[in-house]
Order: sequence, then C-alpha cells, then structure tokens
Amino acid sequence: MPERQAAIRDKIMAGITAKRHLNPVRRDRSYPRVVKRARHNSYRVKRRTDVGTRHARPATIKLANALPLLALAA
Repeated sequence: MPERQAAIRDKIMAGITAKRHLNPVRRDRSYPRVVKRARHNSYRVKRRTDVGTRHARPATIKLANALPLLALAA
C-alpha cells in the first residue's frame, strides 16, 4: 500500500512540475503601474487612458546617465 501511494505521489508531482507548468511563455508587454481601486498604497488609480503596450520583441533596457563603455575601461 505505501508503495502505491508513493508511486501516485511521484506521478502527481511529475505532472505538477512538468516544464509546461513552471514558466509559461508570455507576451512581451508593459503596463503602467496602477491599481483598479484606490486603497492604502502608493499606486495611482487606473484611468481609461492607461493602456498597455505590446512589443514585437522584448523591450530594450536603457540606463539613464550611463557612462560609455570606453570611460569604464580607462
């Protein structure tokens, strides 16, 4: 009986931790940091003009006030 329970548990765990369940593929998108309803937090309330941006490829990260690579090598 315990062997059967262990086999069933292993089968269930294998199904739960299958690659398709761990990190599903997501669209590349970005949304403003807002909440639908006002609560006691620092986020502003969502408005009709707050719409998401869908990207054709992953968004490019741009660093503000970044030093050029040549300046770092010196």
